[in-house]
Amino acid sequence: MARKGLVSFNVVHKETDLHIQAAEDLAEDVSTWIIEARLAIEGYISKHPAFLHSLVPLPSDLFAPAIVQQMLESSSKCGVGPMAAVAGAVAEFVGKKCINHTEGEVIVENGGDIFSYIKEKTIFAIWAGNSQLSKKIGISIGPFQAYQPIGVCTSSGTVGHSLSFGKADAVTVVGSSTALADAAATAIGNIVKNENHIEKALDFMQTIPDIKGGLIICGKKLGVWGDIEVVKL
Repeated sequence: MARKGLVSFNVVHKETDLHIQAAEDLAEDVSTWIIEARLAIEGYISKHPAFLHSLVPLPSDLFAPAIVQQMLESSSKCGVGPMAAVAGAVAEFVGKKCINHTEGEVIVENGGDIFSYIKEKTIFAIWAGNSQLSKKIGISIGPFQAYQPIGVCTSSGTVGHSLSFGKADAVTVVGSSTALADAAATAIGNIVKNENHIEKALDFMQTIPDIKGGLIICGKKLGVWGDIEVVKL
């Protein structure tokens, strides 16, 4: 959790609970940015209730706030409802604000969905519930992605409260956008009902634009695809 040279701090507002690492403590600013993001999403939901409940993509809306447009676009690429991208979208919104207000690396974690802006190689550990592989492997990011915003998002059908129609212990996706990686992790996780579905889910992962790679853990089995490095912890 601690990265050398960075300050770690948490900011909580309603259901949003962010763990952030940056060159300086931006907690006060982050509180404002979280509220800004949530007001945009909540305001849109008040006028478009389907945005909150839909499990399928909704049409694009050029008049929607930018964060809402991003959720609509990301979910459409993955075939899921827009709220499947909400945690990643908020992490990315705050992460990009942090980049503009401080120099150096920024990492924003929102319930297992991570916005990463890093210069050095970083290992992200995978938590996969009761699987024997949980906390024993990780994904190494960089240096080929150095100082390019990247999303590392995890969905699970056995851990946490997020809606999933699958039974994967962990589906971790690396993408050029955190909102997209979040939606993709949900969509891919929905496919994995048991270990035999890992290959099918990996095939689907390859069809999603701007996804760099990912891994799937279900029970004792692990499936990996893409331009990522899996490491032993």
